[in-house]
Amino acid sequence: MEIWNEIQTTVFWIGLWQIILVNIVLSGDNAVVIALAARSLPPQQQNKAIAWGAGAAVAMRIVLTIIAVEMLKWPWLKLIGAVLLLWIAVKLLVPEHDGEDDVDSSDNLWAAIKTILIADLVMSLDNVIGVAAAAKGSLTLLILGLAISIPLVIFGATMLMKLMTRWPIIITIGAGLLGWVAGDMAATDPVVRDWVDANAAWLHWAAPAAGAAFVVALGNWLAARAEAKQQKVVDLGEGSKTGAPH
Repeated sequence: MEIWNEIQTTVFWIGLWQIILVNIVLSGDNAVVIALAARSLPPQQQNKAIAWGAGAAVAMRIVLTIIAVEMLKWPWLKLIGAVLLLWIAVKLLVPEHDGEDDVDSSDNLWAAIKTILIADLVMSLDNVIGVAAAAKGSLTLLILGLAISIPLVIFGATMLMKLMTRWPIIITIGAGLLGWVAGDMAATDPVVRDWVDANAAWLHWAAPAAGAAFVVALGNWLAARAEAKQQKVVDLGEGSKTGAPH
């Protein structure tokens, strides 16, 4: 009955959409790694490897995130998590060289599943922290959000990557959401929560808004700087090929 009452609240549905969006934005690389790990399998075994690997990854991610949810109840950990989440969100907006080509593929079904699990475990820190923060202690919200979003990411990886490439605003929105969640985490850490409630309740909306604005502004600035630097390298390379003076 308590679960049913929780599901009927607006807060629950907002949290659910936050978890799904956070997981979709942060799990793109995981989905690519899963596809690469299974690429050498016979066609009839590829879907089986992805399905079994995805199922095990969902179970592993739920366990890890439940642990993270409990840990975020400890003093100072939400503040530390907020800083880490801000870094993850800013990093999401800065272009980087992909390293997925280094992922080992296998022509053995169980070896491919093992590779998928290891890759998901190594790459899941950002997902776990982001989803745990968005769940705000609700186990129902946590399990439902992960159960919906992880299969969606894994089986819709190609479509999702194309959508994010075509409309980069999706990445920006996702990064801003992570900044919002980070600000909310910082304002609700047990160390500062009572003081905020008593003296600065406005921080409950100002801190998330500031977190989102900080991430988008800093991330876009760093991205522009990185692109300018990369363009300079390209220009210098082309100049050396044509014999133009540097």
